Amino acid sequence: MKVTITSIELKGPLKFFALSSSALKILKQLKTSNSVGFKKKGIWTKHYTMSLWNNEEEMRAFAMSGAHLEAMKTSKKIAKEIRTVTIEADKLPDWKTALSLLEKGKVLKF
Repeated sequence: MKVTITSIELKGPLKFFALSSSALKILKQLKTSNSVGFKKKGIWTKHYTMSLWNNEEEMRAFAMSGAHLEAMKTSKKIAKEIRTVTIEADKLPDWKTALSLLEKGKVLKF
């Protein structure tokens, strides 16, 4: 199974409204996907997600379609930095472990 952990640091607190709008659409998409698990947390300008997938194909199919794809295309308008890491795991890790793993993840700066 695959776990993807992501963080987004917003350009400013007012960008939260755009993030929330995209997040609601992505959560709706997620509910119709093959996702096995999901967690989120965040405050102010830093937000995190974790999702669990049966395999990489299902994970990529979700990421490259619908609301998630649209959010990725426009992320540079609201994000200062996005980090992501994908690992093999049978369950979602605790947040302390997830944040540690994310430190070694792929970084996109805008």
